[in-house]
Amino acid sequence: MKRTFTLLAATTALAAPALAEDLSVVGSWSSLPLHKSYEAPFWTETLPAAGDFNVELTTHNQMGLGLSEIYPLLGQGVYDVAMTVADYAVGDAPELEGLDVPLLALTADEARAMVDAARPMVSDIYRARFNAEVLAIAPYPPQVVFCNAEIGSFSDLAGLKVRASGRMTALFLEALGAEGVNVSFSEVPGALQNGVVDCAVTGAGSGYSAGWWEVSTHLLPIPLGGWDHVVTAMNADKWDGLSADTQAVIRTQISQGFEEPAWASAQDALVNDIACLTGNGACPAGEARDMTLVEIADADFDKARDILIGEVLPDWAARAGGDWAQRWNASVGQVVGVTIE
Repeated sequence: MKRTFTLLAATTALAAPALAEDLSVVGSWSSLPLHKSYEAPFWTETLPAAGDFNVELTTHNQMGLGLSEIYPLLGQGVYDVAMTVADYAVGDAPELEGLDVPLLALTADEARAMVDAARPMVSDIYRARFNAEVLAIAPYPPQVVFCNAEIGSFSDLAGLKVRASGRMTALFLEALGAEGVNVSFSEVPGALQNGVVDCAVTGAGSGYSAGWWEVSTHLLPIPLGGWDHVVTAMNADKWDGLSADTQAVIRTQISQGFEEPAWASAQDALVNDIACLTGNGACPAGEARDMTLVEIADADFDKARDILIGEVLPDWAARAGGDWAQRWNASVGQVVGVTIE
């Protein structure tokens, strides 16, 4: 009888369906295209269709989270998955600034090559700093400059108050002679209108969606703020507790169903967003605006890039400490042809 019961129990266990994997997911800004077009469809449709997953999706702004809290709370297991801009976490991980360096990638292909080179470093940082496993790195569009002032070159930023999109961008602006000002994304329109800042850095599409064109006149379409990469990560304890098969499904699906489509649209998004802001070309998103498009001379661009390489990157290397500069030189630096001395 005991043998019969044991066999029956084993047979029943084998026949029982696998339990669904419950995932609590916190996405990036709910109002922006990356979440609407890629994050939300992936977590609510693509992944559940590929396996037995129950996903509860919200976003950090809907939860009212402080931006610097997102990854630390992930590491503590408050939720299972989180995604937001890596620059929001550099206060806890200054070495992470090396992921997104201004002016080194002018196209989506160049930015993707930098990300691919940096991924092993980023994975190590998230494991050590945030108890998290990196699943994907996707771009917001390049972080361009909106100004409510007449500018025609980088040198015209000297003396102006500029809202930066990250710490390295703020340091770069200060090296150019501007004053970096910390203003939250939602507060920028009022800050531009009231003269709290003269210029502000964000993605062209984000600025179009948020109406920054109403309170700014000139658009500098160079990625002075980098590409504002969004890192998707899972709590490491949750990840390590998944079966190898479940991990493989998640990695394959997030690469094919989220990361690749987001990157594939990045370059066209920039062109379309600039057209929407300036009227230079067709605007697929709605009504085109009439901001002045600023063209930067090659000599001016080269001078700014020299400041970045000669001043800003060495400053980051000193703050990051350890062997991060050497690791950056051997990976990202080789891709972009830059060496931190």
